[in-house]
Amino acid sequence: MAVLVVLDGRRCPPAEPTVSVFDRGFLYGDSVFETLRTYGGKPFELDEHLRRLSRSAQRVFIPLPLSREELGREVSSSIEAAGNAESYVRVMITRGQGPLGLYPALAYQPHRVIIVTPLQPPPADEYTRGIRAISYRTERVVDATSAQGAKIGNYLISVLAMREARLADAAEALILDGRGRILEGASSNVFAVTGGRLVTPAEEQGILAGITRAHVLAAAAELGVPVELRALPLEAAQGADELFISSSIRELLPVVALDGQAIGTGTPGPVFQRLLEAFRARARNHRTI
Repeated sequence: MAVLVVLDGRRCPPAEPTVSVFDRGFLYGDSVFETLRTYGGKPFELDEHLRRLSRSAQRVFIPLPLSREELGREVSSSIEAAGNAESYVRVMITRGQGPLGLYPALAYQPHRVIIVTPLQPPPADEYTRGIRAISYRTERVVDATSAQGAKIGNYLISVLAMREARLADAAEALILDGRGRILEGASSNVFAVTGGRLVTPAEEQGILAGITRAHVLAAAAELGVPVELRALPLEAAQGADELFISSSIRELLPVVALDGQAIGTGTPGPVFQRLLEAFRARARNHRTI
């Protein structure tokens, strides 16, 4: 298994590539990115990830250095060159480098970075026993700006939230807005099950429109599980029958305790289990390259 880095189209060992300290991604978190994984060695929903990358770049006014088609070919060839059985892939576009200063036009040509590493999914018992989570109240950097909903490089809030989660022996932090409503996880989307209905925050609340989330919603429709896109107050999540998160790398993971309080029976619930099975079937049969 191998780790491969591709910097502006040039493949190199992970210790070799360097980025200037004047790069705005380093200086200001002025970048956008996507994280995806492979199934059967092929990138899952690559085109949709690149579409979202393009939307994120548009929202923060970073021009893509390549077309989506060219970038897609570069990602696919990087995965093949790494030669892993399954891979974790990160694609990042920074605004580029230039003299110190916040004005975006100071930057030169955007830089692109592709990192391919062996996939390390969560331990199998997390799917059968569940994980613990905490709530983390904050005001996010991009809320009420044109970048709302974009996947930007400035992840400091998520970093701080995950620090609190680990101190509490939890595996995820659920981000609350100023009104005490759960928006999303530090690196995931959030779902609750109440009375057989699946509840998840709507995109209009400024959440990242997760690609795994979209498949969960589609799977729920196929299984006849009613879905409500609405605000999820912390109290409603704590009182839910089931709670789970979704992300590209972790797929779906059941949350069995939130802030030390058991969710439902304190074990993964039946709706989660059905949706996980349905999602994995979709992933195996729907490899977008």
